[in-house]
Amino acid sequence: MENLYDYKKFAILYVDDEEKSLKYFERAFGDDFRVLTASNAQDGLKLLQTHADDIGLLLTDQRMPGEKGVWLLERARQLRPGILRILVTAYSDFDAAIAAVNSGAIYKYVSKPWDPPQFELTLRHGLEFFIVQAERDQLLLEKMSVLRNMMIADRIVSLGLLAAGLSHQIRNSLVAVKTFLDLAPKKMAEERASTNGLRNPEFWKDYHQNVQSQMEKINSLLKDLWTASENPSAPFADEVSLRQIVEEALATLRDQFAARRIEVANGIPDSLPALKVDKPKFRRLFELLLKEELATLPADSRVSFSAELDGGGAKSEIVAQITDNGPGLPPDALRVVFDPFVVRDSVPSEYGINLMACFFIVHHHGGKIDAKSESGRGTTFTLHLPLQPERAVTPPVEADFLQKALLNEELWQKLVAGG
Repeated sequence: MENLYDYKKFAILYVDDEEKSLKYFERAFGDDFRVLTASNAQDGLKLLQTHADDIGLLLTDQRMPGEKGVWLLERARQLRPGILRILVTAYSDFDAAIAAVNSGAIYKYVSKPWDPPQFELTLRHGLEFFIVQAERDQLLLEKMSVLRNMMIADRIVSLGLLAAGLSHQIRNSLVAVKTFLDLAPKKMAEERASTNGLRNPEFWKDYHQNVQSQMEKINSLLKDLWTASENPSAPFADEVSLRQIVEEALATLRDQFAARRIEVANGIPDSLPALKVDKPKFRRLFELLLKEELATLPADSRVSFSAELDGGGAKSEIVAQITDNGPGLPPDALRVVFDPFVVRDSVPSEYGINLMACFFIVHHHGGKIDAKSESGRGTTFTLHLPLQPERAVTPPVEADFLQKALLNEELWQKLVAGG
């Protein structure tokens, strides 16, 4: 009968201080299984740390010089809880086997001397259990990732509709303001004529400029949200240099940085491979991040960009960092800085909206973004940007993702409703 399982997909690690046992184990089972061996618990732990993703079964003797087998099993459970752990013990170590079972450190125990046919059956069953468990976990992860993407995609669409709708409504509402501003010079002339002089000419000038500025800012913020949520017909059609994109984004804000005496250093190497992106979106991402630096940094500060290539194959990505030496973010603000499900009622500025747009742009490119900050020691934004976004593996689901999504559904509805 054809085997349903690939017994060499994952390795078996056998740890025993008796060299004869190790050689016999390799000779007896090396043809049917991938076998790794170690002669003591410490070496076994090193192999576990090196090959953790490749090991499905750990077998260890109990009585060895130095650390005992149960010690290794406990470390294995902490390092990789999914690895099946088997204690190979003599009858004189029966109490240790019972203690290991009771503590949950092992899957089962095997008595020495072991019977080869029965032992082989134990190994096969153990690997089958591990493979099925790994496949189940992978399926659950994929389903959760799909659900995560659907929920975020739903909010991206909602955000785009919200931005478009608000933009329309705000423009309509501001028509009256614009009309008033247009009539302001006439009112000023009437005031001058009736009072032989303008009572407060600077007030009217400043008021006009301030309202115009606020109107432009509102429309700009809404445009960013709309752009971040928009799906192009030909995604990732542009190949760009990360260093060049940062230079282009910086060029639009260079005068403002100079006016604030903020130094910006672009240390991204030219040698990095090109990224496949939606160029307008991607450049806007760095413009928004630079605008955040302008908004939060005091004069005479410094911002630096760095990046390096990480991973291989379909998992290749460029890890970019934007670091400043500013005052840093408060812990409460840092905790929710990229959380798209939190409505920042206490911070009604564009701060949260800009970073929300950054979150969606990076997510659209199959990447992720996070921030680290320490009070008085600056903030670092880290971006993981896959070289092949269309094939990028969805990041592991955060442990509290669904909880955030569900608990904040009411807040999201409040945002969409404009409450």
